[in-house]
Amino acid sequence: MNVVNNQSSFKKARNTILLVFFISIVFGVGYFLGYKGFLLSIEKFPIVTINRSQPPEKELNFSLFWDVWDRLEGSYYDKSKIKESEMVYGAIKGMVSSLGDPYTVFFTPGENRIVQEDLNGNFEGVGIQLDFKDSVLTVVSPLPDTPAEKAGVKAGDQIIKITDIGKRVEKGTSGMSLQEAVALIRGERGTKVTLTLVREEVTEPFDVDIARGSINVASIKLEFVGDEGKIAHIKVLKFSGETRSEWQSAVNEIISRNVKGLILDLRNNPGGYLMGAVDIASEFVSDGTVVIEEWSDGKRQEYPVYGNGKLYKAPLVVLVNEGSASASEILAGAISDHKRGKIVGTVTFGKGTIQEPQELTSGSGLHLTISKWLTPNGSWLNGIGLEPDVIIEDNEETSIDEELAKAIELLS
Repeated sequence: MNVVNNQSSFKKARNTILLVFFISIVFGVGYFLGYKGFLLSIEKFPIVTINRSQPPEKELNFSLFWDVWDRLEGSYYDKSKIKESEMVYGAIKGMVSSLGDPYTVFFTPGENRIVQEDLNGNFEGVGIQLDFKDSVLTVVSPLPDTPAEKAGVKAGDQIIKITDIGKRVEKGTSGMSLQEAVALIRGERGTKVTLTLVREEVTEPFDVDIARGSINVASIKLEFVGDEGKIAHIKVLKFSGETRSEWQSAVNEIISRNVKGLILDLRNNPGGYLMGAVDIASEFVSDGTVVIEEWSDGKRQEYPVYGNGKLYKAPLVVLVNEGSASASEILAGAISDHKRGKIVGTVTFGKGTIQEPQELTSGSGLHLTISKWLTPNGSWLNGIGLEPDVIIEDNEETSIDEELAKAIELLS
């Protein structure tokens, strides 16, 4: 009786895996509606064709998979560790990670929930935006007024190890996916996590202990600076689902005042929705293209401005730094190519690819790199970043924001 039950369980597991693998292979044929971009989004989904004349080796490799599965299930000493769902997820993760692209990632249901939390901007953790720089887990930016910023974490810091005594975790980040890193760093408010960091100006790796907290970050912050507050300083912290409404509220307040200039602050903005960048670019640029998307077959799609902006004539300076990535680079690149305003600060992060977020079965998900983006003039900034017109770096030893001061000077 036990043998029959075991065989039935095995057959169900094998059928489940075949179904999941089938879905994973053919996902590219469909066009999935949903939110556009964790980091970016697209309007069209490329057609994927399957080569039916695959070599016999493909079948042999799949037989090898089942051989290993059988050996694990039959001979591994600790049967409590054999969890069929995790083996399925692990197999899919391995298939996806074999591409060597840190931005193409399969998410388990739990990891996919974290992605949604990030987009909503409400979660419990330390408050840092992460990405990969030269295949190393890197802090794009600490979010303002969060535990990470207060603990001294800086944009550009490389995280080489994550330690959480409460979770019994002490793990190096080499080979770790972005989502795994986020899941390990995130946790309940009041608990602690230790990040081992490498910083350019520090000779040895060092540990930073951070107590997690509740993170609720707005997309837009507005203040008025300069003599008599005649310059609007608009800080865009991210491109999320709330950005458009928050942006419109800020614009309405700006046009109600007699300002003589605008500072668009994209420093430490890790990106988000592509269309958020198009929205804001349309506020400043009256005509032309914001960004060009290019697929592997050479086909391109241009995203034009809307032509209904309210800030076309206002003098403009854009602030960027090494924490400005993805959609924020798209926005800064469009303003630069259209010569709409001066770019001030330091060279940006340099992320030039586009990911399509896709919802899969049982709450799992896939972020798939399907194209790259170019500035209106056709420049690809991937791994290079955008070089400002005026290069200036904030001196953290002083109480003055030198980059902001330079922007005010240019507009005065």
